[in-house]
Amino acid sequence: MSEHIHNHEKQTMLVVIITAITMVVEIIFGLSTKSMALLADGIHMGSHVLAIGLSWVAYIIVRKVSANTNYKGNSNKILSLSGYSSGLILLIFAFVILYEAFQRLYNPSEIMYKEAILVAVIGLVVNIACAFLLRHEHEHSDHNIKAAYLHVIADALTSVTAIIGLTAAMIWNIVWLDALGAIISSFVIIKWSVGLLKDSGKVLLDL
Repeated sequence: MSEHIHNHEKQTMLVVIITAITMVVEIIFGLSTKSMALLADGIHMGSHVLAIGLSWVAYIIVRKVSANTNYKGNSNKILSLSGYSSGLILLIFAFVILYEAFQRLYNPSEIMYKEAILVAVIGLVVNIACAFLLRHEHEHSDHNIKAAYLHVIADALTSVTAIIGLTAAMIWNIVWLDALGAIISSFVIIKWSVGLLKDSGKVLLDL
């Protein structure tokens, strides 16, 4: 097994652990403080634990099959399949954000600004740390690490737009700015996920 795949396995494992710890902490504090913002973000973190966990499992499978002399297949396709599956999860995630944002536009509700901003800041810090762990340069054919990286970057983007939107909405009392930020983020994430699906799909189809 090549060195970069071994490194990517360790990197994704660390990101899964960090994200899982953040998820548990946010859910516990969400329940204890009765903060829906914290609780919702903790549950949302769970979707990233699953998606990035899928990337981690793919590297474990590649390591196992690479050690098996009877395996004659292309292990890179396992990584591309994981990347493709993760891309689908990312696309679904984007459409869920889009749906919820439009619902918020038509049915605005009271926002607990300070708590929501705190959650967004925590999410941004965690995702910046994870992005540094998952950063990669030359392994363009490894769609698995790219998928994991896009998940944390997408989450960081939603945190940034949330912080900007919530702060602006709190200062100027323009509630729909929060939803607008989410809509912009979702369109960017859709573009990223479609690109990932195309690239990984080409490898799977030997194009």
